Amino acid sequence: MSQQRTAKSTSWAHDPACRPVGLETELGVLEPGNLYANPVALASRLVDAYAATSRPGLQGADGASAPAVRWDYETEDPLADQRGGHLDRAAAHPSLLTDDPTALAPSGDDPALITAPPTISSQGSHLETPSPTPDLADMPPDPWGSRPRPSAAEAALARATTAVLSNGARLYVDHAHPEYSSPEVLTPLNALIWDRAGEVVSRRAMAALSQQQDGVETVLYKNNVDGKGAAYGCHENYLVRRELPFAALAAALIPFLTTRPVIVGAGRVGLGQRSEQPGFQISQRADYVGCELGLQTTFNRPIVNTRDEPHADSTRWRRLHVINGDANMLEVPGYLKVATTNLLLWYLERAHQRGLGLGVLEGLHVQGDVVEQHWAMSHDTALVFTYNTERGPLTALQIQRLYLETISSAVQEDHGGLDAGHAGEQTSCALSLWAEVLDVLDQLAAAHQPGADPTARTSALAQAAPLVEWVAKLQLCEGLIARAGTGWDDPRVAALDLQWADLRLGRGVAERLNAAGYVRRLTTNAEIEQAADQPPHGTRAAIRGAAVAQFPQVVAASWASLVLDLPARADLLRLKLPQDVACTQAEADALLTAISRTVAAGETLTP
Repeated sequence: MSQQRTAKSTSWAHDPACRPVGLETELGVLEPGNLYANPVALASRLVDAYAATSRPGLQGADGASAPAVRWDYETEDPLADQRGGHLDRAAAHPSLLTDDPTALAPSGDDPALITAPPTISSQGSHLETPSPTPDLADMPPDPWGSRPRPSAAEAALARATTAVLSNGARLYVDHAHPEYSSPEVLTPLNALIWDRAGEVVSRRAMAALSQQQDGVETVLYKNNVDGKGAAYGCHENYLVRRELPFAALAAALIPFLTTRPVIVGAGRVGLGQRSEQPGFQISQRADYVGCELGLQTTFNRPIVNTRDEPHADSTRWRRLHVINGDANMLEVPGYLKVATTNLLLWYLERAHQRGLGLGVLEGLHVQGDVVEQHWAMSHDTALVFTYNTERGPLTALQIQRLYLETISSAVQEDHGGLDAGHAGEQTSCALSLWAEVLDVLDQLAAAHQPGADPTARTSALAQAAPLVEWVAKLQLCEGLIARAGTGWDDPRVAALDLQWADLRLGRGVAERLNAAGYVRRLTTNAEIEQAADQPPHGTRAAIRGAAVAQFPQVVAASWASLVLDLPARADLLRLKLPQDVACTQAEADALLTAISRTVAAGETLTP
């Protein structure tokens, strides 16, 4: 499926598997041969190296290469809670203050590391939107505002290590890790494409740092744990209609998110947060989940995160910030992670509009400690563990099958069919893949039943491996163990787990499987390479990416704004981007034309 065909297919709003989505992936980083390398310093140098090359061919008025576009933090509010209210900054863990890049968070989860309440940042103050001056008559009045130009002393202060890219994405340092945040997209296929574009950006960043005069070799890993107690996230962000009650949203999400790893988990060698026990499990993040609901993201991690920062029209949308998913190297789970969640959100919004409540999903409430049951499910590669639901004991596969059947029935009722012509290309693909994955995993579960043919498990693993990442990794690890006559505590097995997610070209195990055709592909390499440089159609990311690539006057950006520096003006200019997130090519072109006219007028102004 090509990027262009997907972008121009039936309107995303009529395809249940589609909605505005963005993915964030923190990356493991190390310097080979240097056990004492500082990961924060490595991450900062790596991002800075790529930032210096992030606007190729673009020059400023002085003829020098245009500097990297920095992040505009002023519109961020990470302490708003979906349950209502707003967490006081003085009571917030420093890791939550993502709107203040000067407030560095402790690297661990121990509250004792917090020695004093964080100071309140001056960022985020209200900025009035001025009327256009006669010299800027072409500037549209509504989206333009201003912000004070920083003083020489403010400009000399240390800044966050970050760059906004020409594909509309963001590359930055988050705590001790480089992090790639994809641009906003409207389809699960584009979510996959622009997420995988982050792998291309990562390889370019490694090369950029190594080629510097004092550069070092670094290795980036698209995984979530270091096996020694540290976990770093792969976060999903979905816009959800505000009128859907949060209680209903959370009630449906908890059984869904705690069983979703069975189809999209990346697999992990080691049991427990510090790999206290040898073995293999389904999910990388499961052992690091500690509660059902919460605003926090780096300690006592919740199944359902309650941050409510939509970066969109907050009267219409809330943001669902999913933090317990795995970073995927294979494409089918990377696609299904987004597509199945989109479909569930569509179903919940539909059910609420019709006064149906949770309907069939009501009985999936997990009784007892759902967190401990989530851990147990992840540790059970035989797929026999059962959750204690109100309907009785159900396996993760059975629960996922109930979600699939419930959503499929609703799509059939509303659209008259499940094929692409009726339900939409993405919904048809997602439902088909979801069913196919559950079918092959049912075969794997059956192979573990008493009396099963001894060869059935080998056959089931081979059937599931091209579609399910944790199965593919398990199959390779078991092969190494059999050849070496060793066990799960062999360091070579842990090394294979790490090498699975190695982002160096030709070095990562998963990357080699993708290249060799051993696993199911949904994209092409050409699409992924193109997405590393160009933004997706259909969202405001197209405006952000094009502005970064074309206008050296753009000096900062966020999901919802661009900041321009026109030297003839006393203040910087801020342009609000569309609050609906989705925008047509005509709307994007009109705003880019307005930027071009404003730049031309602003450059001729006298101070």
